[in-house]
Amino acid sequence: MMPSVKMCGQDGSCQNSRGSLILGLMLQYAFKIILTALMVVAISEAAKRWSFVGAIIASLPLTSILAMIWLYKDTNDLSQISQLSMGIFWVVIPSLVFFLVLPLLIKFGWSFWSSLFVSSAATAVTYTVYVKLLTSVGIEF
Repeated sequence: MMPSVKMCGQDGSCQNSRGSLILGLMLQYAFKIILTALMVVAISEAAKRWSFVGAIIASLPLTSILAMIWLYKDTNDLSQISQLSMGIFWVVIPSLVFFLVLPLLIKFGWSFWSSLFVSSAATAVTYTVYVKLLTSVGIEF
């Protein structure tokens, strides 16, 4: 349940600002979505013209940085930021499987959608095996 906050003006009239609070949260989420979408579009447009530049931009941890900014802004909890950062570090390695499998399948004549699906599935399997392996040697998430 969303808390109600009473807002009072100079004239002594008061109103419930629950609606204002909800609107503020909705605008904050809309801003996050728009900024993230703009990043994806920028990468896509750069890749159309210069594939290497698109690759460089896509390889930057922009999504991770934005997630950390949003998390810090929402919680001010450095411990959560640190945990997120370490979690990202540990799962970057298995995510590289996607970038190896996709071009290989395309090179062997697979369609884009089939290659994308199989690469994603291979990455999911790799994540599962990798997390079990890390857990078995004492690394917890």
